[in-house]
Amino acid sequence: MRSEKEMLELILGVAQRDERIRAALLTGSRVNPAAPKDVYQDYDVVFFVTDMAPYYNNPAWAEVCFGKPLIMQMPEAMRNPEGTGAFVYLMLFPDGNRVDLTVDGRPYVDNGEPAVALLDKDGGKGFLPPLPAHSDHCWHIRPPTPLDYYSCCNEFWWCLNNVAKGIARDELPYAMHMLNSVVRPQLHDMMNWYIGARHGYCLSTGKYGKYFKKFLPPEMYALYAATYSGGRYEDVWSAVDAMCGLFHTLALAVADRFGFTYRREEEDGMRAYLRMVRENRLYLPGLTL
Repeated sequence: MRSEKEMLELILGVAQRDERIRAALLTGSRVNPAAPKDVYQDYDVVFFVTDMAPYYNNPAWAEVCFGKPLIMQMPEAMRNPEGTGAFVYLMLFPDGNRVDLTVDGRPYVDNGEPAVALLDKDGGKGFLPPLPAHSDHCWHIRPPTPLDYYSCCNEFWWCLNNVAKGIARDELPYAMHMLNSVVRPQLHDMMNWYIGARHGYCLSTGKYGKYFKKFLPPEMYALYAATYSGGRYEDVWSAVDAMCGLFHTLALAVADRFGFTYRREEEDGMRAYLRMVRENRLYLPGLTL
């Protein structure tokens, strides 16, 4: 596998040799001082160019510059192959390195994400403004407002009724979607607030909570792991039980930390409904679910 030094030399060399590429920026985890370093990190690169035409939907150019990848994805080619905006080449190479290259004809707009200039041929007078010191501040956990907290609790408990209906109707895709794409994000928000209350709000748990294990006590992380299920409905019910128990614990702790009132009646009401569905006690005359 090529080293980081070799990869950055390759990327910088491409930009230096092409006069139309005026600046190159490195973003993502490789410039995030809080991100763990490993061999799986991508090279998130932006080339700023004076003319988009030679670079738009031109995989041959990317292969000449960087080598033939094992697989390439070009998101814009799947949505807008004749467009004129930025164009992205996602490239995974035979040695395991991955380069996510964006080619853009517009000046860089700082959105707070960590970024380091690899090259600026125009000395701050072209595509790149002066960049602040890079940090992961834009991804730090934010303390909840009362509305954040109460909305999270209500959404978590309310949407569990859809999980139960999906199980009762033998609609596994629907039940799993509601559990993992609708209910789980509320659990993640509450976990973030819990972690922030324990460790301070100057940290990030990463995309989709990928660093939860780093910040949670082992016994609590084990409870979190139990919220993932297999495809059998008994496994899904077990995951629901685990999720309910964990959310209850987290929500009480966050309420205590911020002086919020936990609305236990919402939990009690939904738990009663879940029991009715699980025990098949919902029925109409002549129809049993």
